[in-house]
Amino acid sequence: MADIPQVAVLVDTSRSYGRDIVRGIRRYVAEKGPWSLYLEPRDLRSRFPLWLKKWPGDGILARTVDAELLRHLKATRLPVIELRSTILNHSFPFVGIDNQILGRKVAEHVLERGFRRFACYLDPSERFFLERSRSYIDTLAAAGHTCSVLETQPGGEHGMSWDRHQQKLADWLTSLEKPCAVFSCHDQIGFWLLDAARRAGISVPEQVCVVSAENDKTLCETAWPPLSSVQLRGSQVGFMAAQFLDVWMREGKPPPAQTLLPPGEVVVRQSSDIVAVDDVRIARALQFIRQRATQGIGVNEVAREVALSRSMLERRMKASIGRSPGEEIIRIRFSHVEQLLAQTDLTLDAIAEKAGFKHPQYMAEAFRKRLGLTPGEFRRRNKP
Repeated sequence: MADIPQVAVLVDTSRSYGRDIVRGIRRYVAEKGPWSLYLEPRDLRSRFPLWLKKWPGDGILARTVDAELLRHLKATRLPVIELRSTILNHSFPFVGIDNQILGRKVAEHVLERGFRRFACYLDPSERFFLERSRSYIDTLAAAGHTCSVLETQPGGEHGMSWDRHQQKLADWLTSLEKPCAVFSCHDQIGFWLLDAARRAGISVPEQVCVVSAENDKTLCETAWPPLSSVQLRGSQVGFMAAQFLDVWMREGKPPPAQTLLPPGEVVVRQSSDIVAVDDVRIARALQFIRQRATQGIGVNEVAREVALSRSMLERRMKASIGRSPGEEIIRIRFSHVEQLLAQTDLTLDAIAEKAGFKHPQYMAEAFRKRLGLTPGEFRRRNKP
């Protein structure tokens, strides 16, 4: 037993992200262990287990929400890796998600769907909510767009009656010029947003498209319509944090002060599964391209699908979204390549086939020209 590291995992398991972190820790221990793990069901407000004050352990992985827990963690004098971004003053190394990339992904997602009016439902209670929202707004601004912002009230739905809370939200949604794409900075308030839209008789996603972050499946799949959301890749965060802690415990070498991993893709559900263009045939063309781009289709197939000449399709799509049909096909294919590189261990030959490219070498060279990275370099940067 003396040779087995003893590690306490003080991570909230009430939401998908925390449970995913625990899965990543478990995967690391299964591959590199054994460890003796202390783990209990927790939420973000759970207290520090007082018996850990005298615990002869080796390290702690924690998501800290308040000063009391932080004080107890410091008092252990053990290696501690923090898994929750916080304004609390501490020197623990942090491993988490890059919220700048997250906000940019959401903005790109709604821009690609042709939206030209935007809003953000912002919860200012946490720094990471602010980071992802500001990145969303800044990305839109760089593309020449403004963004309406509504902040949640202190205490959220607990600060007023539920009906008053939802009516205020419904009034805001009603006031927005439509069609409009709205980013809710986490799934809980995205759930509220969709409920308010139903109360106001606003059609989602036709009038208001909603995208959230964190991809808590219970919230996203219970919402009506189901809520699109950015996957946070908590399993990769947990795996890397466990790896850092392992080296720290064995070699006395602490990890970098901050390690940020890119989030996953937008998990598209019904709340954003639409293309917002006024031209009905171009909307159909874009939908057809999204569904079939990786199957090797060309511009001629798209033109036949929407009963337009190739030249007319080219002109009308360029006017609607600023890209030609060929550019849109290639964009979708390379987006799929990025996803497969980051999320799988498939060979380049297999990825080329799945993304609709006939020649892997052409795909690899074109990928390097587009992103300034080889596929191998991109995979190394985007996989822990």
